Amino acid sequence: MRVLTLLAALAFGATLALAAEEPSGCDKFKWPIERERAALTAPDLAKLASGSEQAALPSSAISLGLVAPSEAKLPTPPERAPKDGTFAGFMRIKSAKAGLYTISLSVGGWIDLVQDGHVLKPVAFSGATDCSGIRKTVKYELSAQPFVLQVSGARDNSVAIAILPVP
Repeated sequence: MRVLTLLAALAFGATLALAAEEPSGCDKFKWPIERERAALTAPDLAKLASGSEQAALPSSAISLGLVAPSEAKLPTPPERAPKDGTFAGFMRIKSAKAGLYTISLSVGGWIDLVQDGHVLKPVAFSGATDCSGIRKTVKYELSAQPFVLQVSGARDNSVAIAILPVP
């Protein structure tokens, strides 16, 4: 009986720990996300196929089509291996002004931002479940050079992406 009680307590503790890692609700993001959420949920987002190349940062959010990781041909191996049954894709941006940007996704997924041959480390990260239109937002410091934005581990075959300068 003690073993069962101990196992139940451990399972409950693990559930609470998981819940603590995944805050729920739009008010649980670490910074205001209204601008990013509005961009991601705008009607008629431009649709891009994985591997698309853009001359400059898109002026609004886009919808990026994703494929099976084995078909995505990501230029750089993702820092987190995608799980079976998920989707991946990438886009190249030839030109951007240097500065701090948020990269926000409508659905869960792993972001790798590659610039000058290096995977950039995020400055900050925030995410929450149960917030319609946005799942995560990550801040990156970009230099004025081309970059590749890779998304992997997404459960959907497309993702809305907003790349916005931090005001």
